[in-house]
Amino acid sequence: MNISKKEIESAREILKDVAYKTELAYSNTLSGMTGNCVYLKMENYQRTGSFKLRGAYNKIFNLSKKEKELGVIASSAGNHAQGVALSATLLNVRSFIVMPSKASIVKVKATRSYGANVILHGNDFDEANDAARKLQEEKKLTFVHPYDDLDVIRGQGTIGLEILEDMPNVDVIVVPVGGGGLISGIAVAVKQTKPNVKIIGVQAKNMPSMKEALLSGFPSLYKGSPTIADGIAVGKPGEITFEIIKRYVDDIVLVDEDEIADAILILMERTKTISEGAGATSIAALLYRLKDYSNKNIVAVISGGNIDINMVSRIINKGLVKSFRKASFKVILSDKPGSLWKLLQLIAESGANVLSILHNRERGDINLESAEVIIDLEVFDKEHICSIKSNLESHQYEVKLI
Repeated sequence: MNISKKEIESAREILKDVAYKTELAYSNTLSGMTGNCVYLKMENYQRTGSFKLRGAYNKIFNLSKKEKELGVIASSAGNHAQGVALSATLLNVRSFIVMPSKASIVKVKATRSYGANVILHGNDFDEANDAARKLQEEKKLTFVHPYDDLDVIRGQGTIGLEILEDMPNVDVIVVPVGGGGLISGIAVAVKQTKPNVKIIGVQAKNMPSMKEALLSGFPSLYKGSPTIADGIAVGKPGEITFEIIKRYVDDIVLVDEDEIADAILILMERTKTISEGAGATSIAALLYRLKDYSNKNIVAVISGGNIDINMVSRIINKGLVKSFRKASFKVILSDKPGSLWKLLQLIAESGANVLSILHNRERGDINLESAEVIIDLEVFDKEHICSIKSNLESHQYEVKLI
């Protein structure tokens, strides 16, 4: 179960013409918000949109000739599927990926586009995984585990080498944690060179499986709750990774759903980068959990950028409401010609921007002389919202913030 920096360096040679050396980008915004020098390791810009290519390619490259001839198989609903698919295609190895039947159409199409034979089976990951294991035995395929495999861990560890190369004086590295393959590889690469560097893992509070494993002393199945950080929503962490994390990782912190959503929004708006929920957990930890650090060189690993566009829309809208930049009012007004125009004129004079209007005069609880208007507004801040409400009430409108 041992793994060394030298082995990770060998993996880097294997990956040198395959995986991008992703940018280590300084964030003026996050540095100012945290009081540290914050750099982002942009694995969301990696091929296939996440770090997973590194471990998958290193695993498949190191298979025997016969194993490559027979092919590989994996079960995944996301980034691992795409990493295995592309890696196998680049190495001229046939690949089978079993995905849950309800997997995202976008992810299924992406995995197929990288050359994999995609099989849709079961209602969830466990059922897909069972089917993959059965097919593995039938076809004598090699199973490519997403995290609990030494070659996979060595491949992910190349990120740690790149960080040290670009920032030799790094103090803290913050890494998302699911099954533990990413942080295990980074921790070995860094700690065996600079043991004083702090390695901090981050998990979603809804699925803290590795954190619970460390507390209990062994990895076991943890039944958590759904999380927008679905890329690290792993019920049972790896046994190999558990031992490495026990030895090399300094701490694992937990972040909640609102904190992850805030981090995604901040990355989009302030640093102009797209991150999936899992990738943004490192930023959430910096903003909400690691406040004891100051004047440190901190690297936050953005592990992937494959986020569903519908989820982005929901996060943006929720974030705008939470930050008082979007507000919804329910207004009761007289059902007479010109009444709506007068209302909109007052709103226009306030400086707010109308996003949508729903005009309803037929609800049973509205009297015959009145109409209800639900109006969504783009506003400046909380004070602006209060000012609009007060102004409408002073003109005899019945107003409710919703």
